[in-house]
Amino acid sequence: MMTRKHSASVGRCLLVPILLGSAWSWVAGAADDNPARPKAKAAPLAETGPRLDPVPQPDPAAIDAAIRRGVEFLLKTQNKNGSWGSARLRGGVEIYAPIPGAHQAFHTAVTAMCISALIETGGESEEVRQAIERGETWLMEHLPKVRRANGDAIYNCWSHIYGIQAFVRMHQRLPDPERRQKIAGLIKEQIGFLMRYESVDKGWGYYDFRTESQRPGSDSCSFVTAAALVAFREAKDLGVEVPDKLVKGAVASIHRQRLPDFSYLYGEYLKYVPQHPINRPGGSLGRTQACNLALRLWGDDKVTDPIVKNWLNRLFARNGWLDMARKTTIPHESFYAVAGYFFYFGHYYAGLLIHELPAADRPLYQDHMATLLIRLQSKDGSWWDYPLYDYHQPYGTSFALMTLHRCRRAAPR
Repeated sequence: MMTRKHSASVGRCLLVPILLGSAWSWVAGAADDNPARPKAKAAPLAETGPRLDPVPQPDPAAIDAAIRRGVEFLLKTQNKNGSWGSARLRGGVEIYAPIPGAHQAFHTAVTAMCISALIETGGESEEVRQAIERGETWLMEHLPKVRRANGDAIYNCWSHIYGIQAFVRMHQRLPDPERRQKIAGLIKEQIGFLMRYESVDKGWGYYDFRTESQRPGSDSCSFVTAAALVAFREAKDLGVEVPDKLVKGAVASIHRQRLPDFSYLYGEYLKYVPQHPINRPGGSLGRTQACNLALRLWGDDKVTDPIVKNWLNRLFARNGWLDMARKTTIPHESFYAVAGYFFYFGHYYAGLLIHELPAADRPLYQDHMATLLIRLQSKDGSWWDYPLYDYHQPYGTSFALMTLHRCRRAAPR
């Protein structure tokens, strides 16, 4: 999520990695030409990475307690109208968010995430049930009205994506046939909006600074497209039709952004500078989890168990590259051009990805994830990674709750 200013600054930085990469290529080539140098057979690039040692299994009671505190935070911060979050600035900087459309998009996306988190982790108390129902009523009324803010800001893609996921969980929550039929119609409507805002090159982004055309002319972003594909998979598994053409175009756009080591470009507009820091493994730690999950869910046989494990190893062994940006105020100014809001997004999709592995391989990663999230929970019970107006605590807490839930050894998919 770059401001105009920071989009330009990234472009001005592209020359340095190109020059450094060229110099290193010359040095490496000269060394390889030395006949006295022994030739070692390299492991496949995509399967090389750090070793991850086990950590002690967190006490299940500690996981339950952290989840309970997070749920309590969502309950006490729900707005009177049933939604979560607001446009009130609470620290940080005013990122580009044209009113009212950008904030309508943020507001509905965050509310959808909170509903999903409470359905998954809130339990059966009357207080939770009432909060969910108030949130559902608000979401069903407001989400169908969300559109792009203007020609260049398309934040509403997040609303449609997380709205679909919330509706899937709402559909599963109660068995009422009439209610389920209504929710299935709302899911189809949100898929239709994503068809409307699909990039001309397929996939989705959230800016169109190039043409501001009715059909967005900007390049897609790998992680936005991956999030959409995960939501589509959930909708399809529920029995809602997702057009094959829409899925194939999205998958193809992520394939175009995948590098040989399974790092993924931030967006297709960086394809001519693949070694820009944000595209390298340290910058891709959060995106790779979402992209690997999306492609695997839609049948990409190249996303094997060794690939998944390697990148989960990287996520935890080199977590500092993401953590150094956590709670910073300026997007993309940390190492590898990482922004704070990469953090819980990346861990959420890693939590989903862990359950794509065989059951025997999951505990190592569940223990690392639970240890990390319990340590990062704030005193008020929330989690947050980037000060985004007044949306950051609800979205960070929702991501963390749904991730921590999947760290329970008997947690369902």
